[in-house]
This record gives sequence, structure tokens and C-alpha cells, in this order.
Amino acid sequence: MNPMYRVAIVDDDDGVRQSLSSLLRALGHEVRTFASAEAFLASLEERPDCLLTDIQMPQMNGDVLQEELLSRGYAFPMIFMSAYPTEAIRERVMARGAIAFLAKPVDAEAISRCLALALE
Repeated sequence: MNPMYRVAIVDDDDGVRQSLSSLLRALGHEVRTFASAEAFLASLEERPDCLLTDIQMPQMNGDVLQEELLSRGYAFPMIFMSAYPTEAIRERVMARGAIAFLAKPVDAEAISRCLALALE
């Protein structure tokens, strides 16, 4: 059995949060979900083992969230998703150490592979 890891999901779409949460729990992980980057940043007393976040969100997008986390010294694995992927954003988040940049809709197999890579 794989060890249980703590995974944070940040996405402003409730349906995406719920479906990803169900998938990750089925894979044996502890999951915390957040409707915004700001809510996630406010909860960092409990650091996740991996972050799975959307890029396009109101107020603070995933790209800015990554920048903020890195400026605060957090370097846990990050996986990004976007319904509107651009090469410029992909290059930027990957250059800063992202594990993956996935186009939505993301299938369960892709998420599972990326998480395995992030948590190995």
C-alpha cells in the first residue's frame, strides 16, 4: 500500500475540487480543498506534501500563487492545471520548478502519474 500524503487542491470551480478530491482520496491521500489561492495561503501552518492548483482564478491566479509560495520559502511539489493553457505560462511555472502543467479537463490517469512523480 502506498503511503498517505497530504495534497492540497486549489481551484475556484467547486465541481473540479470535488471530483479531484474524490479521486485523490480513492488513491489513499489526505486531501484539503480551497476555493482560492488566498484561502490556501491562510492555511499554510499545515504544509501539504503536494499542491494541485488551477491557473485561472479570480484575485490571485495559480502563477502568482506559485511565485508567492516560493518567495515565502515553500518548495513542495506543485502541479498546475488550466482550461486555457498557454506556452508562456507553462514555461514560467515549469522554470520555477513545477512538476507538471496539465490542460483541463485532466483525466484520472494523468493526475495519478503526476502525483506519483511529485511524491516519489
